[in-house]
Formats: sequence, C-alpha cells, structure tokens
Amino acid sequence: MKRLLAIELQKIWKNKASRVLTLTYFILLTFIALIASIKFDFGPFKIDPAENGIFNFPYIWHFNTYVAANLKFFLAIVIVSMMANEYSYGTLKQNLIDGLSKKEFIYSKFLTVILFASISTIFVFIMSLILGFSFSSYTEFSIAFSDLEYLIAFFVKLLGFFSFCLFLGIFVKRSAFTLGFLLVWYLFENISYAILKFKVFNKSEMVDKVYAFFPLESMSNLIVEPFSRLSIIKTVGKQIGINQTKDYDVHFGGIIIVLVWTAIFIYLSYKLLKKRDL
Repeated sequence: MKRLLAIELQKIWKNKASRVLTLTYFILLTFIALIASIKFDFGPFKIDPAENGIFNFPYIWHFNTYVAANLKFFLAIVIVSMMANEYSYGTLKQNLIDGLSKKEFIYSKFLTVILFASISTIFVFIMSLILGFSFSSYTEFSIAFSDLEYLIAFFVKLLGFFSFCLFLGIFVKRSAFTLGFLLVWYLFENISYAILKFKVFNKSEMVDKVYAFFPLESMSNLIVEPFSRLSIIKTVGKQIGINQTKDYDVHFGGIIIVLVWTAIFIYLSYKLLKKRDL
C-alpha cells in the first residue's frame, strides 16, 4: 500500500501544475480565518462575522466544512489531471509493463483519493479548533466537540466527489473534456431538477426524494448551507416576513448513498480500465 501511494504522490509532486493546485487548495482553506477580520456595512446593517457567532462552537463545524467543501474543485482538477497525464505521458502503460496490475493501478488512485480527503478533513478540523477557541463564546469541551458529524460528512463528500472525478478521468482521458463533462453533468442535474420540481410536478417533494439519489445532489445534500442558521440572518428574515425552517442535520442515509456511489465509481473505473486496450 505504501509503495503504491508513494508512486502516485511522486507523480503528483513532479507535475508543476498539480503541485501548485494542491498547495493553492490548502492555502485557500487557511483564508477562512480571514473572515474573522472582515466587516460588512450595508447601510444600517453592520455585520461582523466573528461577533455574530460565525466561529462559535459547535456552529463552526458546519460553517467551515461547508465553505471548505466548495474549494474541492482545486483538488478535483489535480485528480483529473493525474489520470489525463497517465494517458498523455504513457505512464499508465509503462506501469503495467513494469508489473503493476490494473487492479493495483486503480487501488493506488483510490488511495490517493482517500489521502486527499483525509488530509483535507484533518486540516479543517485543526483550523476549526484554532478559530473556535480563539473566537467562540462557548469553549466547554462538551460544546466544542459536539456536531463533529459534519467532519464525517465532509470526508465522505470529498471521497465521493474525487472518486467521481477519477472515474470521469479514466472514461474521458482528457483533462479539459473531463472537466467539461463534469460541468455538463452538474448542469443536467440542476436544470432537470428545476424543470421537474417547478414545471412538471408543481413543487412536489417526490422530486427531492428522487434526486437525493443522484451523485452530485447526494453529495451536496450531506452539508446544507449554514448561513440561514445565524441569528442575524434569522432576525433579518423575520423583519421582511420570511420564516424559514430547514433541516441542517447530517443524515446517516445520505452518507450511505454517497458511499455507495463511491464504490460504484471505483468499480466502474476498474472495469473500464480492465476492458480498455492500452
């Protein structure tokens, strides 16, 4: 396992673009801390994120994992490029000639996916602890370490998304086309959902239940937006007549759906590579 992972990391680190994108991703994650120093003025409304509880425990777990998850596309590009380079530079064929089986090849890629998701989760965990204990009004142990299920959801979300990117990279072969296909699939899910939800079935909840099983939508549902949980947002909403109730919890069923998709993507990656003439 260490040997396979070492091979993949060496490929990524020797590629300048992949190296820059990976470092950019983790640098951008640290920029979440800068939100504490930003103040927004909207006429009579003055918003100070830190003072309004954005870094309070346990809310910070929800907020940071949601924001960090939206930066996942940087690592997605790395994973897509990782596969495209295997075809462009002939390293895939050379690895197989050198004795690496196709099963080991896919396994090495999946180990890289797990590593990226794990490091990202640990990074967000440590950063959230630092920000939380620096700015939170509640630092009791029982409060600070509650709602950690958002970290589990974050890890599973990255695992599923990166596995999807890995499959598309093997399926399409070219980086630009793979990212284009990913965008097209994203638009397909969102546009078809909107048409069925608001035009065909008149806002029926059945549409939500069906689309909860779609790959990108199931990943998105793991961590819903956290902003409407803030007291200042609720106050403004009540003043303009909007009383919104939303389920912010992480659901075990949603995690299972994404894990099933992850297994499907890895299995399809292997079957596709096994049948393909290299």
